[in-house]
Amino acid sequence: MTTDIWFLIAMSFSFAAYGVYLLGLRRQIVQPNRASWLIWSASASIEALTYYAVNPGAPQGWVFLLSAICCIAVTLALWRRSSWAPPTTIEAFCMAACLVALILWVAFREAFWAHMLVVAAVPVSFWPTWASVWQDRSRERSPAWGLWTIGDLATLFVAVRAGGTGTDELAYIFVELACHASIWFMIGLATINPLRSLGWKRGGFLILDRYRHSRNLFAVGENHLGKAVYATVRFAEGAELMRFTGRRFRTNEIPSLMRGSDDRFVQVTPDHYMGPSGQLDDLVNHSCDPNAGLRFTEDGVILVAIRDIASGDEISWDYSTTLAQSNWHMICQCRSDACRRVIGNFDTLEADRQEFFRARNLVAPYLRRKDAVTPARKAGWGR
Repeated sequence: MTTDIWFLIAMSFSFAAYGVYLLGLRRQIVQPNRASWLIWSASASIEALTYYAVNPGAPQGWVFLLSAICCIAVTLALWRRSSWAPPTTIEAFCMAACLVALILWVAFREAFWAHMLVVAAVPVSFWPTWASVWQDRSRERSPAWGLWTIGDLATLFVAVRAGGTGTDELAYIFVELACHASIWFMIGLATINPLRSLGWKRGGFLILDRYRHSRNLFAVGENHLGKAVYATVRFAEGAELMRFTGRRFRTNEIPSLMRGSDDRFVQVTPDHYMGPSGQLDDLVNHSCDPNAGLRFTEDGVILVAIRDIASGDEISWDYSTTLAQSNWHMICQCRSDACRRVIGNFDTLEADRQEFFRARNLVAPYLRRKDAVTPARKAGWGR
């Protein structure tokens, strides 16, 4: 009976983890490494099959089968909207290991060694994700990693209570547990809290849920408008400053009237907005003569310096570069020499200014063509 309870826990946490990760992917909260997921979907499938061949009837085998199916689903969701690229050395190694394992199993009937080869390839397959998280923890800020870790621990209990003692039964579980736990520790243990990790502003468990760079690159201060973000180091033109994140909303989900700290929405498509993240990006103000702009990439929405920024300068961007709403406007108080007094959608910018932002890839994708501005169904509000 105890084994049955741990089996249900393992299955539930594993399934919930993939569901939460897919939800984060849909809302553009996570920016996963596509290469790792392609490798994981291939290796998880082979691993599930070889594990069953080596340990027929083991209940934990069903957990691995579920994981393989869900892993393929995440990979398909990722690759459906991504472009292919030649594999790196690490990616090629992992895919070759999976192919060799398949040959060992099918051609030579060596299920054990095929299984162990894929086990050895698992940590290598995590390397692209470790490198991505080391560079920016927010790319994988999802409670899924905590759920996977707990699910792996429950799977280990299932295997041990079912009498598993050998390398063939426990090695894969230990490796998966260690890899998932390492990502969870890297992004912050508090990300088990779904409210924070899925983009909602409020929620407990805040102690480890805020990434702090080894150097404080920015400081929050006050200006004539209220809170503002200032550089504390020098940034060269073209430097990536910070990532904009937040839950995705449809246009009809945005309140028509918002003021003050609730006015934190960025239009990302004609029908969708990115909501507040509760992080530093919420506090970056508008300027008609900005020193930064938003660039939409496969890795997310990145604030980029459009000229050299000195330590002490306020960071700002032009709200009009993401807006297509025909009836939106804001009285501007940026106090720059180029102040337009009233801020509207992208179509209200002068033609040469539109071209300036387009040439630098600093407008929302749907505004990149000269005839792309479309009337919207409902008023929206910028950050």
